[in-house]
Amino acid sequence: MTLTAAPETTPAYDLGSARALSCRECRHRIPLAAEFACPRCFGPLEVAYEFPAVTRASIEAGPKSIWRYKDLLPVPSTVEQHANTEPGLTRLIEADNLARALGVRKIWIKDDTGNPTHSFKDRVVAVALAAARELGFSVLCCPSTGNLANAVAAAAARAGWDSVVLIPSSLEQAKIVTTAVYGGTLLAVDGNYDDVNRLATELAAEHEDWAFVNVNVRPYYAEGSKTLGYEVAEQLGWRLPEQVVVPVASGSQLTKIDKGFTELGELGLVEPTPYTVFGAQATGCSPVASAFEAGHDVIQPQKPDTIARSLAIGNPADGPYVLDSVRRTGGSVGHVSDEEVVAGIRLLARTEGVFAETAGGVTVATTKKLLEAGTLDPDAETVLMITGDGLKTLDAVSGEVGPTATVPSTSRAVREALANRG
Repeated sequence: MTLTAAPETTPAYDLGSARALSCRECRHRIPLAAEFACPRCFGPLEVAYEFPAVTRASIEAGPKSIWRYKDLLPVPSTVEQHANTEPGLTRLIEADNLARALGVRKIWIKDDTGNPTHSFKDRVVAVALAAARELGFSVLCCPSTGNLANAVAAAAARAGWDSVVLIPSSLEQAKIVTTAVYGGTLLAVDGNYDDVNRLATELAAEHEDWAFVNVNVRPYYAEGSKTLGYEVAEQLGWRLPEQVVVPVASGSQLTKIDKGFTELGELGLVEPTPYTVFGAQATGCSPVASAFEAGHDVIQPQKPDTIARSLAIGNPADGPYVLDSVRRTGGSVGHVSDEEVVAGIRLLARTEGVFAETAGGVTVATTKKLLEAGTLDPDAETVLMITGDGLKTLDAVSGEVGPTATVPSTSRAVREALANRG
């Protein structure tokens, strides 16, 4: 639920409409600061706001980036005046070919592959950087499964900051290269993402000028995902979709899209119509889906074993809140095998010309599976979140696709190849 009441004291930092940090468990409030855990119950903190009057017209007149929503984010009013990657306002595709293939009345693809480093992580990092600058940090850092590594390294380079990025040593080579190219410090760590994340937490405590975007400035960082929900509603003509399918790693993206929809309704920017939220995971790392299927409220950590490495978080921080969102809205969390992930990537590519990374394959394949199970309504308008570019995970499909044939340079050979193709 959106928090709007202001604390008793004036914030010490200029972070726009943000007024305090509030515990998601006990609701205890503390002043804005680089904190991520409640001092009373150790629950996670999120940003509480006192929103100004915002209109559709004022938003539409803003920058063609996420900063058109700056009044709804924990960033200074001058945020766009600092060098940044200016993410957001990516296309919303009317996916009629995919809809026909799946037997659905209407599907939209929110294609976030068009961001500066080709994933939705540019959104959250831009917000984290703006907050970190105001909070007095000077080095931008993160633990990452890949997309966040790209976004942090690029944003730091653009801002003239140093960066320190930690990744599992088993990460896809494409994501290693597309992080290292920006020139920051890139450390490959022996272990999985959960090991890397624990190390980042230790380092955040040791280096007071290091802003780990998804650790010590996580409350601000997470708010960037709200802009996905804002954009979908604006691009649909200021209305909410009936269904949305979101890939789940930490779970923050799903919960913040839900929060974004709720805020738009509370502010009168859209009619607060009902919507249903669905989560998507790979079977090889599906702790939230497993908890949902079992009817549990507690997430049992898993050891990741999937090609969908960008979603391979075995102990997701926002897992319980994903369960809250999908249950409150009448949705569910599904999961699919690696084979289904690859099939999902190929289906989206051949129907809509969008090449998604493995997380996108998870989203498409889970949508198909939920439809077949009768869980997802084929007559409801549905938005699928495609959050990263397939060029980052070429290994997933390189053994599945290739030339139709290798032929001599004659027209006869081409005719024969065309006649023989399956």
